Amino acid sequence: MNHSPNHNSDDRLQKQTKTADNSHHESGGASFNNEGFNGERSDYSVSQQRQDNTMSDSMNNDNMYNDKRRSLTTYNHITYFLYVISYFTAGLLWIVPIVMNYAKRHDADGTWLATHFDWQIKTFWYSIVLFVIGIMIITFALGGFGVSMLADSGHIAIGSLLLAAFGFLIMIFTFVWHLYRIVRGWIALTDGRPVP
Repeated sequence: MNHSPNHNSDDRLQKQTKTADNSHHESGGASFNNEGFNGERSDYSVSQQRQDNTMSDSMNNDNMYNDKRRSLTTYNHITYFLYVISYFTAGLLWIVPIVMNYAKRHDADGTWLATHFDWQIKTFWYSIVLFVIGIMIITFALGGFGVSMLADSGHIAIGSLLLAAFGFLIMIFTFVWHLYRIVRGWIALTDGRPVP
């Protein structure tokens, strides 16, 4: 016996039609039968059933889309939260949200939530690059400062300290820029908007 959803709804429709026909016939009125002479249903009842099935499929697809959207929204809230918490763990949690973003990135393709995944991934990588540049400048400057101490040259020492200060400013800028992007993205997510 076929237990497909279409077959079950066919049975349900036929039972409802027969019940309605019987109650109408018992009340003394003329019965309207959706079936023709050979027991076939009329075109009207077939089209009505197709319309009901289409509406049911559409509602199921909407529910699945809403569940997926809700799940991905919650997932993004968690990753934004982990980025904020990473500031209090000396950056140790930075790797967790980036792995999470790469893991679910393709599930959000074609939705406004994809912009949040991309936003967080770009923020992570740009922050890493800028932070490394700042560290390299500081390392180079402090190396020059050490050389200036050995060479007993005051001009090299001042230049090295200024260069180290520049590297430190790049690191501070990176910290503030990263925090700004996380907060901006999180606010957009809360408002249900994509990020640019």
